[in-house]
Amino acid sequence: MKNKVLYTLISLFALGNVSAAEIGSATRQEIGRTLSRIVSREVTSGYQKPEPITVRVQAVKASRSRVRIYATAALANYPFREENLRAMRDSVRALLPHEFRKAAVELYTDGREASELIPLACRNATQLRKAVDKKKIVLFTNRSGRPLVTRLSAPETPGRGLSGRHIALWQSHGRYFDQTENRWKWQRSALWQTCEDLYTQSYVLPYLVPMLENAGACVLLPRERDVQKYEVLADNDAAGQYAEEGAWESGGAGFAHLRQVYHTGENPFRDGTTRRVRTVTGGATGRAVWQADIPERGEYAVYVSYESTPESADDAHYTVRHLGGETSFAVNQTMGGGTWIYLGRFPFAAGRQEVVTLSNRSRTGGRIVSADAVKIGGGYGNVARTSCDSLRLPGAEHAGETSGYPRFCEGARYWLQWAGFPEEVYTPKNNTDDYKDDYMSRAHWVNALMGGSERLPDSAGLRIPVDMALAFHSDAGVRDGDGIIGTLGIFFTRENKGKFQGGADRYRSRDLTDLVQTQIVEDIRRTCEPAWSRRGMWNRAYYEARVPGVPTMLLELLSHQNFADMRLGHDPRFKFLVSRAVYKGILRYVSSQYDLPYVVQPLPVEAFAAEFAGAGEVALSWSPAMDPLEATAAPTGYVVYTRVDDGGFDNGRYVDKPRLTVRQEPGRTYSYRVTAVNEGGESFPSETLAACRVPDEKGCVLIVNGFDRVSAPQSERNDSLAGFRMDLDGGVADRQDIAFIGAQRVFDLAQARCNVDSVALGACACDWETDVIGGNTFDYPALHGRSVAAAGYSFCSASARAVERGEVSLEAYPAVDLILGKQRTTPLGRGVCEAAFRTFPPELQAVLRRYLAGGGGLFASGSYVAADLWAEGTPEEGRAFAREVLRIDSGRGTLPRTADGCGL
Repeated sequence: MKNKVLYTLISLFALGNVSAAEIGSATRQEIGRTLSRIVSREVTSGYQKPEPITVRVQAVKASRSRVRIYATAALANYPFREENLRAMRDSVRALLPHEFRKAAVELYTDGREASELIPLACRNATQLRKAVDKKKIVLFTNRSGRPLVTRLSAPETPGRGLSGRHIALWQSHGRYFDQTENRWKWQRSALWQTCEDLYTQSYVLPYLVPMLENAGACVLLPRERDVQKYEVLADNDAAGQYAEEGAWESGGAGFAHLRQVYHTGENPFRDGTTRRVRTVTGGATGRAVWQADIPERGEYAVYVSYESTPESADDAHYTVRHLGGETSFAVNQTMGGGTWIYLGRFPFAAGRQEVVTLSNRSRTGGRIVSADAVKIGGGYGNVARTSCDSLRLPGAEHAGETSGYPRFCEGARYWLQWAGFPEEVYTPKNNTDDYKDDYMSRAHWVNALMGGSERLPDSAGLRIPVDMALAFHSDAGVRDGDGIIGTLGIFFTRENKGKFQGGADRYRSRDLTDLVQTQIVEDIRRTCEPAWSRRGMWNRAYYEARVPGVPTMLLELLSHQNFADMRLGHDPRFKFLVSRAVYKGILRYVSSQYDLPYVVQPLPVEAFAAEFAGAGEVALSWSPAMDPLEATAAPTGYVVYTRVDDGGFDNGRYVDKPRLTVRQEPGRTYSYRVTAVNEGGESFPSETLAACRVPDEKGCVLIVNGFDRVSAPQSERNDSLAGFRMDLDGGVADRQDIAFIGAQRVFDLAQARCNVDSVALGACACDWETDVIGGNTFDYPALHGRSVAAAGYSFCSASARAVERGEVSLEAYPAVDLILGKQRTTPLGRGVCEAAFRTFPPELQAVLRRYLAGGGGLFASGSYVAADLWAEGTPEEGRAFAREVLRIDSGRGTLPRTADGCGL
């Protein structure tokens, strides 16, 4: 009887715990092949050609109810979601022996079960909330109150955007000093008319940073963000630059510019002093004023510095005075003391003027407001470097030379010294290796920002509660033909036992990486390149991913060496698309960390018009642009910005309808631009339109802006050549280009594998590497209008889209000035999607036919008016329009004056 019971127990145990050996090696191999196929459908590897991801099954633990499969880390490259993970488990279950077909399947990779690799933003909300409540998941959040900088003059505050969040962001490399060669140089090769040191800035500075700031975030960068070559300093320690009213007292150490050139260890923020005053809750009793001599009219970034103390006010009230009026900010001086704090970019007139004021008015009395220095513009680098051998010589620590380049060209190591960070931040290699200092300093800078905050309470620093960090890079690698290298994401989870301070899992970095990479790839595939490659998500100990004490991603967007990538990568439309995708990925990530709903900021409005509505009035109208990639991006209101004559734009006026009637003084030119807003933030601005009612006018002219083109240079690829043909069409920058360094010189495809930069395919000149190239400013109606008004005619304006849609009638005007600029039919990348920017699209042709047939007068100006209509592939109706309406017989030669009085 005893033996029978023992036999029964053994049998029951065996039924519940079947040996994994019953799942033979052949089955394990087939599971590996299946997982490889699933992952490889989404993810590729390899440079010279796309290669499949190989997943191997290392071990299996099985029972009747549960099968645990342990795969190599290659499986972790997959972007897991609840729905695709269910399908993957079903595919694996179908390969198991019959007795396991009802078992739960668990897939383990990179030390985690696959369900743990689903980003928090993509998990079942109810289950996630329960896990958070039970402390099974610790969110990476900050409980700090007021953010570092709050723009008080903003018409709207995004409640479901990134308000109150602090984001550390940097744009890859920069010019650096090579000690071994004793010279300054770029860190990356000069190829395809750019180099990575400048190229990634053309995403980060004009697009990504403004998108994040428009969503309400405070964005911090370890490199100079202003491309303005002038830099003006105003400091409390310098005579004639600073004045104060009220009971100010001496403070602690502060900024002073005592040297023209700085060497390692010399910190301008230890050379001066600060001033202090106590806050009041009523009318201001103390005021500090900074004056500066602006060298020439233009836009300049404005930074301030101050001292942070335990008694500092969290709402120090700064006002910037510029051509558009006054813009006010509240700066939380409990954090960020002893460095440059960015306020914004503003237009200034040339000459000496009051630029910034600081008030001691606060919501809390008795606190301390600190006044130190103001920095205006970017300027040139002023950190001198020398070779390692020279450093060993007595007295040589003060030798060396500066880069001679604008500061925005330089790497983080030099900006961080100029910004007052200590040596352990900007030269972790102890002044011996600037190349390593540059990438290492970015990581240490993140922790220095957070030191003393709740994120790193035991570390000294600026006490800024950073929420996340992102390094924006491009990669190397070449593929044959039109193959795309694509997008790679990198993170690291194994530092500090896999936890951040406060207990949050370092796999939150994988969440960030997955969300951003997925958004980029999906948006590119849906809009302009269906074959865009998604590369892996690498959990590797890259310094920039390992050291920061916040969730961090390294983004390798594309290959700056690969022609197919760069055909897209040079186009401003692509840069906007990618930057918006990164912004959306960051928004989803941060919102999931705080367990909050989010809304994506709208796209810019379209079909804008500014027409006279009556005596002294102008009617503004526009249409919202719906985002086919994002349902939440619908606008709920708008902001209208106004400029009078040659001034600057004001702080804007909120309206809840897509129209507004405004009053104008006669004889003055008013310019307008519009943004769309919602709870997620503010869009980029529309084009700028203008209107002027001239006293005793001779008539009224409608100026139509038909120049909205932004594009990469013309590209060409055939059996033997590949490259960008600047000689045929240099493209059009979006307002300005900060990445172009020189025209391509080597077009020979046979040089694609050449390892010598100067003769490799894509090699280019470097004669423009310090210059900012002008582009489409979207502000031409005011310029044309100046000439129209000088001739005694009033003018108003509209976009070509508003005319095409019939929202503006040309028949109301005896003459139309059509601005075409460099408008020209232009493909995007290799031309998968439909070309854009036709000079005369069919809708505009129809409107102009009717208008000219009725006796209207047309003046059209542009570079490609005839050439675009007669270009190869142009539809016959376009050529007919050229012959019958514009009276152009071919796309060559000079353009005649038309019989009905239309000047071309």
